[in-house]
Amino acid sequence: MKFPKGFLWGGAVAANQYEGGFAEGGKGVNSSDCTTRGSRTKLRTVTYKTSDGVIHEEPMFMMNAPEDAQFGCFEGFDYPSHQGIDFYHRYKEDIALFGEMGFKTFRLSINWARIYPTGMEEQPNEEGLKFYDRVFDEMKKYGIKPLVTLSHYETPIGLSNKLGSWTNRETIKYWERYVRTVGERYKGKVQLWLTFNEINVAAMSPWMSSGVGRNTPQIVADISKHQLLASARAVQILHEIDPANKVGNMVAYGANYPYTCNPDDVWAAKQAMRSYHFYEDVQARGYYPSYKLKEYEREGVSFSLTPEEAETLKKGTVDFLSFSYYMSSVTSVDPEILAKDRTAGNMALGGLRNPYLKASDWGWQIDPLGLRVALNELWERYQKPLFVVENGMGTQDVLVEENGRKVCHDHAHVEYLRDHIKAMGDAINEDGVELMGYTPWGCIDLVSASTGEMHKRYGFIYVDYQDDGSGDGNRYRKDSFYWWKKVIASNGEDLTD
Repeated sequence: MKFPKGFLWGGAVAANQYEGGFAEGGKGVNSSDCTTRGSRTKLRTVTYKTSDGVIHEEPMFMMNAPEDAQFGCFEGFDYPSHQGIDFYHRYKEDIALFGEMGFKTFRLSINWARIYPTGMEEQPNEEGLKFYDRVFDEMKKYGIKPLVTLSHYETPIGLSNKLGSWTNRETIKYWERYVRTVGERYKGKVQLWLTFNEINVAAMSPWMSSGVGRNTPQIVADISKHQLLASARAVQILHEIDPANKVGNMVAYGANYPYTCNPDDVWAAKQAMRSYHFYEDVQARGYYPSYKLKEYEREGVSFSLTPEEAETLKKGTVDFLSFSYYMSSVTSVDPEILAKDRTAGNMALGGLRNPYLKASDWGWQIDPLGLRVALNELWERYQKPLFVVENGMGTQDVLVEENGRKVCHDHAHVEYLRDHIKAMGDAINEDGVELMGYTPWGCIDLVSASTGEMHKRYGFIYVDYQDDGSGDGNRYRKDSFYWWKKVIASNGEDLTD
C-alpha cells in the first residue's frame, strides 16, 4: 500500500460541532446556534419567532418558515452547538493530541459569525481573528497544516433575518468582505482553503447549509447560484492575496448504484448522480451544465446569468476537488421497492438498502469499494487533484476503566477506516487517481450535525460529554488513536491493529 510522498493525513471537524464559546470573544449567532438538540428518532429542529411574537420549533430538514420568521436562540431550548466540546478553551490540549498522532493537516472551519457577528459589520471582530491566530500558531508548533473551510453550516443569523441569507445576491458582498479579511489576516499561516462545505446539501437542507428557512425549487436555485458565484469569488480573492493559496470545493458524495439492470433503474441512478455533479461541474469547469438548465426549464425556475457572472464562474474554478464519503446509495423506479427497502444515511445520501452491504449502528451502509468508485468517477470526469476530507462511521463507543485508567476499545472504527484506506490505495496505485490527502471526520468526538447528540462518536479521542449534559469534557485516547498514529508514521503502509 503506497501513498504519495507528502500525502496529507489528518482529521476533520467543524466549528459549530466542536468549538463552543458561543457567547464569548464577541462572537455573533449563526444558523447552527439556532438548532436544538434532537435524538436518534427525531431530527434536529430550528427555533424562530414570527411578527406576533410566537416562538416555533420545526424539523430542520423540513423547514418551511413564513416570510416574517426571525431566527434566534430562545430560553427553554437546548442548543448543543453552544458548548460543542469546548475547543474554544481547550484548543491547545486538542492540538497537542493531534500532534501526538502525527497529523500532517487538520481540517477546521472559521466561524463566520466570530469574525463578523451579524455578517454585515464594516469592521471585523478583532477578538475572533485573534482566536484563530492562536489556533493556527499552535498548529504550527506541531507541523500541522491548516485546511480551512470558509463556510461549514455557520451562516451568521443576521444575514438570515435581514436579507434572507443566500436567497439574496447582496449576501455575496458581505461574503467577499469576510473572505478578504481572513485571507489577508492568515496569509502565510493558511494556504489550503475550502469554500462551502457540502454545497449540494442546499437542495436537501437549506437551513443547515445556508441559513434559509424555506425550501422550493426556486429558492434552492437562487441559493445555489449565489453560493457558486461566491465560491468563484473566493477563489479569485485568495489567489490574489497569495498565489500560493490552493482553493478547493467540497460536496457530499457517494457512489450510486442501480437497484437492478432495468435500464430505467440505470437511468435513475445516473440522474441521482447529477445532484452531486452539478455543483462540481460549475466549480471545476466554470459553467452551468445543460442538464441543469433543462431541469430549471421543466420546473419553471427563473434563472439567468449576466455576462459578468458567467465570467466570474469561468475565472473562479477551484484548484482541487474535495468531498465527503460515508456510504453508497441505491436507486430504483419500482414503487414497491421504494416503499419497503429504505435505509438511513446522511443528508445527501440514504436511499435503498443494499443487500450486499453491512450497516452501522445508525443504518449507514458500509461500502469501501464505493469510495474507489467515487474517486475514479471524479478523477475521470475532472482531472483535478482530489481530497477526501470527510469519511468515517459513528459508533456507540463506551469508556471503561482497566488497570486504573480509562480506555475505549473501538475496533469498528479501525476496521472501517482501514478498509477505506485500502480502497484509496487501490485508486492511487491501480487506477492512477491523484489524491492529495485524507482527513477522517470527527477525529475527536463532537456533536452530531444531524441530531445534535454526543452518543454518535467518530473520533480517535473520546470526549466525556453525554447527551444528558453530564460529563467533564476530559479527553481520552481510544485504541484507534494509537492505530492512526502508526498509519500516519508509515504513510499508510502499516494498517495492522
